[in-house]
Amino acid sequence: MPVVFRERGFRFHFYSNEGDPREPIHIHAAKPGVDAKFWLYPDVELAYNRGYDAKTIRRLRDIIIARRQIIEEAWNEFFA
Repeated sequence: MPVVFRERGFRFHFYSNEGDPREPIHIHAAKPGVDAKFWLYPDVELAYNRGYDAKTIRRLRDIIIARRQIIEEAWNEFFA
């Protein structure tokens, strides 16, 4: 599970076995006991939420929007 970055106590990562065929670019945001998945394109959009409140989801989305290029670069480098 490649960790792309950590911020505000959240771990932003993706899994090395992202489906067959591979799923589109996305990122997971996790803390112990909670997880959310966001698609990156065409817009940053919540795929699922397991345990976060609405305020935290908005905060996570803002972080992902700000770092979308870093996430995409890490994804492309890992799966190249």
